[in-house]
Amino acid sequence: MPADGPVRTAPSLQKVGLFTAACVLVSNAVGSGIFTTTGFLARDLGDPAWILLLWAGGGALALAGAMSYAELGASMPRVGGEYVYLRRAFGPLVGFLSGWTSFTIGFGAAIAAAAVGFAHYLLVLLPESGSVVLRSPVPFAIALVWLLTGVHALGVERGGSFQRLVTIGKIGALAVLVAVALALGDGDWSHFGSRAAKGPTRVGSAAIGLVFVLYSFSGWNAAAYIAGEIRRPERDLPRAMIGGTLFITLLYLAVNVMYFYALPVSDLAAEPVLPVAEKAVSALLGPAAATAVSAVLCLSIAGAVSSMIWAGPRVYQAMAQDGAAPRILARTSESGAPVHATVLQSAWITLLLLSGTFEQLVIYSGFALALFSAAAVASLIVLRRREPERARPFRVPAYPWVPLAFIAASLWIAGYALVERPLESLLSAATVLAGIPVWWIWRGRKR
Repeated sequence: MPADGPVRTAPSLQKVGLFTAACVLVSNAVGSGIFTTTGFLARDLGDPAWILLLWAGGGALALAGAMSYAELGASMPRVGGEYVYLRRAFGPLVGFLSGWTSFTIGFGAAIAAAAVGFAHYLLVLLPESGSVVLRSPVPFAIALVWLLTGVHALGVERGGSFQRLVTIGKIGALAVLVAVALALGDGDWSHFGSRAAKGPTRVGSAAIGLVFVLYSFSGWNAAAYIAGEIRRPERDLPRAMIGGTLFITLLYLAVNVMYFYALPVSDLAAEPVLPVAEKAVSALLGPAAATAVSAVLCLSIAGAVSSMIWAGPRVYQAMAQDGAAPRILARTSESGAPVHATVLQSAWITLLLLSGTFEQLVIYSGFALALFSAAAVASLIVLRRREPERARPFRVPAYPWVPLAFIAASLWIAGYALVERPLESLLSAATVLAGIPVWWIWRGRKR
């Protein structure tokens, strides 16, 4: 049985409280997804009722996952998230593949997709330019990634202060936006009864829709990655994960209600489908308001990118501490930031930004995330049976049905993603499997 490694982070580095942990989770999740993916759902499903049902279902799945991760994180309060749980339950190779996938896909592709969403909304604010470079989202996305890399290289406390400020600002602005749009906007509640000119909703289309929805919820596990830096993880980690996920679900449903109040589903599905929030607010409050909202959305998405850039390197740091990655990735600055791991992650994200579109990055990341989230929740069941004596300050309610439901739904989504979008899914699977020879080469070098 593999060792847990260091059980806790040094007390001097446990600087994150409940509110900051919740801010990391909320800011991680509330990024580009909620402001971009409903247009794709409208295009593929064409039914407001189905779309709202998928958002509610995504919230329920995220809550089931959050409760499972809360038990795992409270009982093993280390930085690293899935890597720690899978290594403990299934051994070093599976743990390594989890960390490899977090680097290449889970954080790498997810941050790249969010940065592209940020750049699309930023371009709305910029004056028209004849330059191809200045009208491309890629340079702006890369600039955002490296700017935030610099912020989080400054240390845990400064990064936490920045994350709290950004989260409060963006959630407050989003709440005001939804309230004003519903109260004063020129919308029509009859839009909820409209449908696009499509046939009956296919199961495969709904499964791909859930990939988009779960991409938008994908920050529900963010607090687990910094568990070792939380002052009282046995108490505050479950509160942050469960409370934060419930809050995000209600917020996402409110935002989607605003979209369908603003426009019929056929208009939301019309090209361009990505800037759905801008289209909705422009219809409700006019083009001037849409421009102001684009600025708010840039802030919101930047906050999500910031949160992921903070959380991701903790996985590679934990791997390096266990000898599963180069030791240099475990090195931290005097203030506790894993600088080398952060820079390496941003270099990989830059390559991804030069290679794929937003929609491709979402499917590419969603397939692997569904599989490894299911595996991490399965580790809860394995460890309950193998280590019944382990202290568990928080236990999943309705065990084992809650984790089993999450596992079954995740595998169902991954299966349909493979059928409906084979190119992105197979590329995602190939990236995961590429970690196996990397693992053997690394083990050989260590020996």
